[in-house]
Amino acid sequence: MSIKQFNGSYVSNEDRLLFRFNTSDDSEYRFWLTRRITLFFLAATDHLVEKQLEKSHSKQTAKAITEFQNETAREKVDFTSAYQAVTKFPLGADPVLLSDVRCTLLMVNQQAVMSLDLVLHIGGQINLKLALPTLQAMRVLLERLVKQAHWDQVLPNIASPVTGEAEPISPVTKINPGQVH
Repeated sequence: MSIKQFNGSYVSNEDRLLFRFNTSDDSEYRFWLTRRITLFFLAATDHLVEKQLEKSHSKQTAKAITEFQNETAREKVDFTSAYQAVTKFPLGADPVLLSDVRCTLLMVNQQAVMSLDLVLHIGGQINLKLALPTLQAMRVLLERLVKQAHWDQVLPNIASPVTGEAEPISPVTKINPGQVH
């Protein structure tokens, strides 16, 4: 079984990505991806590929190669082909929420392969082994969906009630609530 196509969409009322892929045996797998899972996946896979390249290149060269490969993948991905209908849904027709994803870069026959363990919220997991070009195509789709969902935007600056100056909002803000009743 090999992956034929990836497909995804941002579902605003869920604030999640509907991610699906079909396979050569006419099966389709559907997943809900949260912001946390998606952003972790993108960061982790990019980091692992870059670290693999650092084994044979300098850090700067590895970073440049990774950026070049990512840009090349963005140019090659075809968003015009229709997603093909399938007949089998091994996990059911409803999307399954992912509670975690684990990424490991393996060498198989002297080729880098990303092993992904998709941990299902309902229990169990699915393992995918993706060649780097397939991984890069998946990443391009997810990057596009992250932009569509506005998950790539930094937190806004808010005027301080004390100084009136704009201050960035920190994801971890210390609050001293004083007395709370």
